[in-house]
Amino acid sequence: MGGLTLQYALRRFGIFLMTVWLASSVIFIIPRLAPGDPIQSMISRMSESAGYVENSEKIVEGFKERFGLNDPMYVQYGRYIGGLVSLDLGVSLAMFPTPVKEIVGRALPWSIGLMSISLVLYFFIGNLFGALLSWKKTPFFAKIAISASMIFTSIPGILCALILIYLFAFNFDIFPFTGSYERGLEPAWTIEFFSSVIYYGTLPALSVVLVTFGFWTIGMRGMMVTVEGEDYMTFGQAKGLKPFYLLYRYQVRNAILPQITALAFTIGTIVAGQILVEAAFAYRGMGSVIVNAIKDVDYTVIQGTSFILILITATSVLILDLIYPLIDPRITFQKN
Repeated sequence: MGGLTLQYALRRFGIFLMTVWLASSVIFIIPRLAPGDPIQSMISRMSESAGYVENSEKIVEGFKERFGLNDPMYVQYGRYIGGLVSLDLGVSLAMFPTPVKEIVGRALPWSIGLMSISLVLYFFIGNLFGALLSWKKTPFFAKIAISASMIFTSIPGILCALILIYLFAFNFDIFPFTGSYERGLEPAWTIEFFSSVIYYGTLPALSVVLVTFGFWTIGMRGMMVTVEGEDYMTFGQAKGLKPFYLLYRYQVRNAILPQITALAFTIGTIVAGQILVEAAFAYRGMGSVIVNAIKDVDYTVIQGTSFILILITATSVLILDLIYPLIDPRITFQKN
């Protein structure tokens, strides 16, 4: 019996819950192992702006009591896990009393938008280039150009972002240095706003696409070469099918399946790389929020934003894993 079974779906959902719990536990522990105190950092920022903060020690103790930082670690952990279950991310320590949900709600759409566009672009471009590299009918100069373009794969995303900023923002002044849209504009369903978003988002998207499409190109080329020797390819050639029809109908459709599987396992890496790119461009996404929260030692914002990113990554992997039998009906998740 092929296809998706209830037993497999339940097992995968159990693994999903275990993954989210373990990752959430790690992001609870790591900020507390780092040097610095969130309340002291807040008092220091107040001192820099005001010059002096009266009764700072009482303020520190009052805030620690308010946020439960004086409680034992296991009490803080239990309260933290309970909040995640109810999707209560708490309030920001650095921007009290702003709820973390509000901070995440402002930044998350920008990160999801950038990630979605980048993912579609580099997955499509990478697999297209990989298929063309292995196809015998592809012109020689096109193969050389595709191979040369993969040099960007060896460059870290943050370095690629800095190079693009230097070339297209600093030297040629084609795109802006930072931001997500022009100042003075309000988010709205207007052509002016979307044009500004595309203008400001081009370099961040390119920074992600350029350093990732090469991996998919190499993987797709390897799978295409493997598929080329299969019996159904020989049969198709014997039937006299046109080369292009054989390419997309027989080779690409079968070679793309492992690429989809690989995509599910690399989403976490993709998200991590995008966070650094967003920070480099001061993009209004989760990356900038996380970087600022780390500088401010803001435990709740670090935990809340990281949890949302973990949840998105784990959910994406789960969905791709569950729909895989629909992509290839030959696959079964049931033991023979």
